[in-house]
This record gives sequence, structure tokens and C-alpha cells, in this order.
Amino acid sequence: MLAALDAVSDSAILKTAFFAMLAGTAWVLVSDYRALSALRPHELAVTPGGDPVLPAVDRPEIDPDNPAYRPLEQITTPPERLAEPLSMELIPGGVLMLEGTITPGAAALFAAEVALRGDYIETVALNSPGGSVEDALAIGRAIRAAGFATAVGDGALCASSCPLVLAGGVARAVSGTSAVGVHQIYADARTGEALGSAQAMSDAQAITARISRYLGEMGVDPLLWVPAMETPPNRLYYLTGEEIADYALSL
Repeated sequence: MLAALDAVSDSAILKTAFFAMLAGTAWVLVSDYRALSALRPHELAVTPGGDPVLPAVDRPEIDPDNPAYRPLEQITTPPERLAEPLSMELIPGGVLMLEGTITPGAAALFAAEVALRGDYIETVALNSPGGSVEDALAIGRAIRAAGFATAVGDGALCASSCPLVLAGGVARAVSGTSAVGVHQIYADARTGEALGSAQAMSDAQAITARISRYLGEMGVDPLLWVPAMETPPNRLYYLTGEEIADYALSL
């Protein structure tokens, strides 16, 4: 009995210490991100702006007579809400809802939110058209470190860099009435100067390698990123339920 109580106590102490550490590092993340943005802006891989719900590429392999696999009608959130910066709301059931575009700096805000409310969070629910890949990777790693599950619920969208966040969950659930899609990413030059083609290609290859390594570390099949690389950034490759399971995006 005493041993069991000691184990529970040790677990609670470790969990409290973990969230306290997040609180201390959240502000460091903010300042580090700002410094990185100022010094190396072209290395921050992002997804293109504009309409948050992108059209689909044709999927003739699903049905040659009807190649348009477009689950867009399943998305119930207004596009203008998805276009807003990422919001975070703790809702009943231990669910932290992340909704909107993953803007630069979102990872630091997420770390601060977890430091504040982490004891109450069990699942991170996603409804996002994507955004900053750097932040998506950081949020996904933070989710894994905290031991949270991830989910894409009914009528939700998880596209572009959002599936990287989804991959971070220790358990992952994707509704059959949601939409999950991937596409190419590109490096955004925030200084106002266009990147040279060689530099842009180098940056894209580097971030793609990081994404593939990350997916493997999270237990997701890195082959998920093959259709992403084949899909232009102004379109989405929407995954079927079978593909979501095969790539281990759902567990």
C-alpha cells in the first residue's frame, strides 16, 4: 500500500516538474524564435497563405471513372475561422482544442498553454489548415513529450503541416467525417527578397529530410510524405481512411 502511494506521489512530482519546466522554457522559445526569424528567415518552412481550404488533386487510382476524391464537403468550420491564428481552448473531457492557422510563434504559445493547464489535458484536438512547419514540428514534439493523445474530430480539417502535429500523439484518432491532407512545403523569405532557386531547393530538401525523420521517430510511416512531395502547394492530397491507417496516422 505504502509502495503504491509512493509510486503515485513520485509520478505526480515528476509530472509537476515537467510542466514547471515547460513554463520556464516557453519564454525562451519565444525569444529564440524571434532571433531565428531575424537571422535566418529563409529557413522557416511554411505553407502558402490564401484560402485555408485548398482544392484536391485528382485521385484516379481510387476510381478512374471518378478521379475527384474531395472530402471538402465534410469540413464544417467556416474558412474565415480556419484562416485566423491558432487558438487554444480547453474544453470538457480533458481536450485542448487547437483551431486555426499555425502561425510563427504558435509553438511557444502552445508550450505556455501546456505549462499552465497541462494537468488537465489528455487529448489535443486539431482543426487547422496548417501553417508554419517549424512550429508544427515543435508542437508535435511537445505533445509527445507530455504524453498527450491527438484527434481530428467530425467536420474538422487537418491539412498541410497539421498532420505533423497529429503525428505527435501517443494515441491518434481521425474521424471518418474529417479531412486530412498533405502537400509540398516551401521556404518563406521574410526579408522581402526572393530566394534563389538553388537555395530554395536546398531549404526544401533539408526540411523534407527533417519531416521524414520526425515521422519515423513518432511511429508514422515516412512514406506519408511521398504524396506530399508530389502535390503542388496550391492543392492538397486528401488521404483516404485506409491510407490514414496504413501510414499509422491513426492508432
